[in-house]
Amino acid sequence: MCTAVTYKTKDHYFGRTLDYDISYQERVAVTPRNYPFCFRKVRSLDDHYAMIGMASMAGDYPLYYDATNEKGLSMAGLNFPGNADYKAEVQGKDNVAPFEFIPWILGQCGSVREARELLERMNLVNLSFRDDMPLATLHWIIADQKEAITVESVKEGLKVYENLVGVLTNNPPFDYQMFHLNNFMNVSREEPENRFSDEVTLTAYSRGMGAIGLPGDLSSSSRFVKAVFTKMNSVSGESESESISQFFHILGSVAQQRGCVHMGEGRYEITRYTSCCNTDRGIYYYTTYENSQITAVDMHRENLNGVRSVSYPLIQGQQIRRQN
Repeated sequence: MCTAVTYKTKDHYFGRTLDYDISYQERVAVTPRNYPFCFRKVRSLDDHYAMIGMASMAGDYPLYYDATNEKGLSMAGLNFPGNADYKAEVQGKDNVAPFEFIPWILGQCGSVREARELLERMNLVNLSFRDDMPLATLHWIIADQKEAITVESVKEGLKVYENLVGVLTNNPPFDYQMFHLNNFMNVSREEPENRFSDEVTLTAYSRGMGAIGLPGDLSSSSRFVKAVFTKMNSVSGESESESISQFFHILGSVAQQRGCVHMGEGRYEITRYTSCCNTDRGIYYYTTYENSQITAVDMHRENLNGVRSVSYPLIQGQQIRRQN
């Protein structure tokens, strides 16, 4: 399971956690403008916006989990099991496979508004990358510096929601997640007032008691509430260091630790990586479960007019700076 968040100080930031029990050898990938994206059912993109993000590499082909293009438009796919429903090919539609969705949008669109226009004629088709690779059941968040939307392909069709909180987790569907926030309208960052009874004297005996009732479990619906609360009440300076540090703290509030979610047979779901991309500058930051030091990859230090993807393996081992 995963959590994705948008955040804005002086610059705009977009990132996510990937919570899973196994790794697909994901890497930070930069796809230049002239890399040929060949799609199964729609026209190829021989030239397009450059992009950077986290991907599993199938040869030279980046299977993006999340990415940001050079215009600052960002997108992430999150697990949506039991609800994602992909369709058969429809004549007259742009029939896009789920693994093609991120490059199809980010390759052509510089804003959420432009993405909406493509979505009006798009159909997500039931087609995997290879027969030996399972079809990922996903929904997506698409965000620019001004707005965000959630895209879900369900039995009723393709649904596009305004995402006013700039957060996405997994199940249930997004409209229910937003409605679920109503149950926490009394949660506050302020010290609580006694509304229990005028006849009983009650006092706050600890800091943070205004947030009593805020979920702390690792289910996707609880992580959604926790991430929204943390983000919406988040305060940081506007420097790059302060901004990215705060961003990692926001996602750290919903991180998964090994041992807390048992998948059976000695497997545990953990936060395999956490990412934060400065979408204005094209700098992709990440940490991994074993390495809490922030690592950065700058897309503009690559040849963005090239024809081949460039990728970097994740630095997994803990990096410790010794002071004596």
